[in-house]
Amino acid sequence: MFIAKVIGSVVSTQKVSTMTGHKLLVVEPYRLEGEKRESLVTTGRTFISVDTIGAGEGDFVLIVQGSSARLMPETNPLPIDACIIGIVDTVHIDKQSVYDRDK
Repeated sequence: MFIAKVIGSVVSTQKVSTMTGHKLLVVEPYRLEGEKRESLVTTGRTFISVDTIGAGEGDFVLIVQGSSARLMPETNPLPIDACIIGIVDTVHIDKQSVYDRDK
């Protein structure tokens, strides 16, 4: 599981039938900044992820990949490798807030 930021969406009119009706979002994984450990920074990569919870552009989200992405009832029949399973409200490291959705 990892934290990522939703940076866009994908529209695909031609796809396998099991994917019809599923929202696809472009997500960019983030990691803890190394030296001061006071903020989240991008890894510079992107993924396409199925959204199961109604996330939107700019949200930080929790992502699962691989078989974990297909273990939920909503995603079991889908040919996917990444799934959004939560929207992040806060991140605390060493008793310090490094992300707060409300700020």
